Amino acid sequence: MFKNLPQDPQQAYDWTWEDYQPYFDDLHQRELTDDNTDAWLKDWAAIAKLMDEVYTRLYIATTVDTTDKEGEKMYFRFLENIVEPAQAIQDKLQRKLLDSGQTPDGFEVPLRSIRGSVELFREENLPLQTQLSKLGKEYDAIAGAQTVEWEGEEKTLTQMKVMLMDSDREKREKVWRAIYERQLEDREALNALWQKMLKLRLQVAENADKDNFRDYMWIARDRFDYTPEDDLHFLSSIEEVVVPAMLRLMEKRKKAMGLKSLSPWDMQVDTTGDEPLKPFEEADALILTGSNIFAQVDPELHVFYRDMETNDMLDLDNRKGKAPGGYCTGLPHTEHSFIFMNAVGTHDDVQTLLHEAGHAFHNYEATHLPYIQQRDYPTEFAEVASMSMELLAQPYLVKEKGGFYTEKEAARAGIEHLEGLINFWPYMAIVDAFQHWVYTHPEEAMEPENCDAQWNSLWQRYLPGVDWTGLKDIRETGWHRKLHIFHIPFYYIEYGLAQLGAVQVWRNSLNDAVKALDNYRAALALGNTRPLPELFDAAGAKLAFDPVTLGEAVALIEQTLDELYAKL
Repeated sequence: MFKNLPQDPQQAYDWTWEDYQPYFDDLHQRELTDDNTDAWLKDWAAIAKLMDEVYTRLYIATTVDTTDKEGEKMYFRFLENIVEPAQAIQDKLQRKLLDSGQTPDGFEVPLRSIRGSVELFREENLPLQTQLSKLGKEYDAIAGAQTVEWEGEEKTLTQMKVMLMDSDREKREKVWRAIYERQLEDREALNALWQKMLKLRLQVAENADKDNFRDYMWIARDRFDYTPEDDLHFLSSIEEVVVPAMLRLMEKRKKAMGLKSLSPWDMQVDTTGDEPLKPFEEADALILTGSNIFAQVDPELHVFYRDMETNDMLDLDNRKGKAPGGYCTGLPHTEHSFIFMNAVGTHDDVQTLLHEAGHAFHNYEATHLPYIQQRDYPTEFAEVASMSMELLAQPYLVKEKGGFYTEKEAARAGIEHLEGLINFWPYMAIVDAFQHWVYTHPEEAMEPENCDAQWNSLWQRYLPGVDWTGLKDIRETGWHRKLHIFHIPFYYIEYGLAQLGAVQVWRNSLNDAVKALDNYRAALALGNTRPLPELFDAAGAKLAFDPVTLGEAVALIEQTLDELYAKL
């Protein structure tokens, strides 16, 4: 067993490949038998967890401060000097395990992923993947530098978006135009970046002997339990079931606001005319109240949250130079989780914390599994963990239970969240359908103006009902503003499928909250030891693509919205 690994991952920050290599060489040289495979996999997990954590901490440093050039150099150095040779030796270890015929208990599903990884691996792709990671940092730097001058102050775009909930329509329009006109200034830079990325991705697929990058990514993302056709069927179900529901919401919004038509700057404001929800002022208050909420949801989950809180694993505030968006990532060597956000005091920030905490709880629940491959759960179910937590925590948002809101404010927050679920599915369909088109029509997609046209067409198909007169250039460049398209190709259908699973978990909680939470936690603890449909089933849900299941979820959401509106 490897017993001389550093306890503190910072001690390995200066390691070169020569420091890691002896451990991997040792693994590669051992003969695998019935008696030693367990120890071999645990040793592999030990060195892999250390290396993964060093990588993750270096990545985190590049997102909390995109202007930190020294941190960026360290991250790039790790990509070039350690990740590339580690991926090569990992391929050899995977082949060794497959050739041995060993099938450890609870390892059937990881073996599927290993076979897929071996099928795709090409050594010539390693430097290409490093280049893609570097280009991803370019995207972060462009987005992180986007600020505007507003009333004599420099503000990030995230700070500006808070004002899109202002009741003054003229102000909202000025804010909206300031945000999106600033983003348009980077149109050519992002187009050029896109062309570089797409070219590299196509080369990666070609090197792996795949007809297109979609086929490559289907295996790379471990999509063994559903097909591209299932995915497209789900998009069709969204068009059939959700788009009409979204249009019903838009009609209600238009009527409530006394408007003949809705503009893009009308979509986030509260239709009651009340001031926007302001659950907190500073990120510290979000952290503290979040702790109160999770203590109510489940005391054991609260222990996980406190681990992040006490170990400085919550970076939640928005600031200039910070990468956009939010994420949660596991630190497998020290067995912590880290949450990154850009909070500015909105209810959406509350939802983001609940969402990312769901990911963190998934990480913690799976730490008992002995092999690192068992913890690499599918992203479709990872998002069930996060989206379910958004819904399971809703009853505890009121102040009398330690949360942020009065009863009326909590009803408004629930409306904002549930309407967001309806509005999200069509947007998700646009992002996913766009990527299907890109990677099956790569020559067309290499020209940014074709991407603009495709995005524009999909937007009009899935998100009708808003007046974009005179704003076509902003609408058609919407793909620039979806970081997944640049950072994590073909990662978006997961959110749509998971949201349907999460609504089913929530439905169960309305009937029996204790049982629903028990099933939820038991499913998270399975990690990657069951196929995707079985993970959904363990959580009390069904992996589904059909309009009937989706329609049942939409009906529950609409019914609950009616009940919440009655409380206002």
